[in-house]
Amino acid sequence: MSASIAAAPRPAAPRRVASLWLALALAAAGAVQTFAFVHTWVWPLPLAGAALLAVCLARATPGGAFLLGWSYGTGWLLAGVWWLFISMHRYGALPAPLAAAAVFALAAALSLYLGAAAAAFARWRWGQVAADAALFAALWLLAELARGVLFTGFPWLAAGYSQVDAPLAALAPWLGVYGIGAVLAGLGAAIGLGVATRTWRAPAVALAVLAALAAAPVPVFTRAAGEVDVALLQTNVPQDEKFDTERLPVTLGAVQAALLSAQADLVVAPETALPLLPGQLQDFAPGYWPRLVEHFSGAGTQRAALIGMPLGDYDRGYTNSVVGLGGSGAPGATYRYDKAHLVPFGEFIPVGFRWFTELMNIPLGDFARGRPDPPPFAAAGQRVAPNICYEDLFGEELARRFVGGAAAAPTLFANLSNIAWFGPTIAVDQHLHISRLRTLEFQVPMVRATNTGATAAITHEARVTAMLAPHTRGALAARVQGREGVTPYAWWAGRFGLAPLAACAAAVMLGVIAAGRRAARRGTGAGDPTAGLL
Repeated sequence: MSASIAAAPRPAAPRRVASLWLALALAAAGAVQTFAFVHTWVWPLPLAGAALLAVCLARATPGGAFLLGWSYGTGWLLAGVWWLFISMHRYGALPAPLAAAAVFALAAALSLYLGAAAAAFARWRWGQVAADAALFAALWLLAELARGVLFTGFPWLAAGYSQVDAPLAALAPWLGVYGIGAVLAGLGAAIGLGVATRTWRAPAVALAVLAALAAAPVPVFTRAAGEVDVALLQTNVPQDEKFDTERLPVTLGAVQAALLSAQADLVVAPETALPLLPGQLQDFAPGYWPRLVEHFSGAGTQRAALIGMPLGDYDRGYTNSVVGLGGSGAPGATYRYDKAHLVPFGEFIPVGFRWFTELMNIPLGDFARGRPDPPPFAAAGQRVAPNICYEDLFGEELARRFVGGAAAAPTLFANLSNIAWFGPTIAVDQHLHISRLRTLEFQVPMVRATNTGATAAITHEARVTAMLAPHTRGALAARVQGREGVTPYAWWAGRFGLAPLAACAAAVMLGVIAAGRRAARRGTGAGDPTAGLL
């Protein structure tokens, strides 16, 4: 009698309740680790989160693991991008319940990738800690690549961005942000699974790897290429006033005054600093643009400017662009850069979602795309590669600019942004960390000119040497050292995109699965006796 009772299966209902509670706990853990994307001194939080997730998945069925991975990812993204609610509700005039539902739907949909990876881990793990940690890292990498690429991609909060001030940042010029995230996941899984099974070799190796990365010098692949004095404008125009015709004279006057008074080799004004199409600007303020052209592009001038403004017209289409004045071109000539990677809903309308965008009040919401491999802007002895706002999330796309040879490769990145759409939120700090990680990948500095922050000068080592306080108006003066050269990441990502990472992840995944099957046939697997309880 006692034996049959002991062998009886646990009731299904308590198991389901336990699974739901665990899913909620993992959602909370995913939310907590997002602090590392704002305050990088807490960089171990994502490592601990990966360790906790791996341990929980090791005790789950594939179906239960899907719920756990999805919950962790949803908590992670909700805590990290809740500020999208502000853009949709406050500035897009979307009703609050619908805006909140849209943010949740986005986080939930993007977390399906991590849920699928978690289910695959529960299905294919075989109880050997090192192999399972490698499998976890490979599946994590595939999930992050899917989120960063499919349906135009949304790589905000990719795990590697939390490590910009951590030992794993040393891997940036080799592996890029996704490679850092994969290593983070693998080390976290090794620590978590090792501690859970009291197998101490894997955690010891993981900690030794972190210590070695912290102590070892990072190879320098670029070299100094002269210095340039920059003035970075922070216009601080509230988003609800940016396109207000009654406020436009004040806005335009302030931008023009800042551009004309800046004493620097290169002046950079933020995304849509001039929020009118050329024809509108001419009608609204005749003589405004010719004065800027004369100041920066007239004969004898030594100054240059990059100015964010839309180009085109409503009939033939328009682009979110940067206009370059002055520099090394002929007097009166202008440089043009058109944003290539557009933001869904904000800058282009995905197929089938016009009804949704029509619910919001977003001016200039259907831009045309620019070319993916634009030339740099030559100014003050530097080759400046502009990118607009969201584009600096896509390092593999910026890497294409290094393919044309050393003579054409950028020596300086310039990010022109406007995230006033998201108010005084953590989005400002998150975006700054993204830009800092880019400088580590390419070992090339970046200057950022933004509407509300973070306007900053960042070295090729990710150090912020100067920054304006967010949500203030001003011009940041800084001296920046350009850099020539190509990192390993820039070389392979520029030619092959993210395909090498995907191939490595697939190879590791298939290798672990094959090894697990061979071990099972030999009867030498080391399966966890608690696996499959949830």
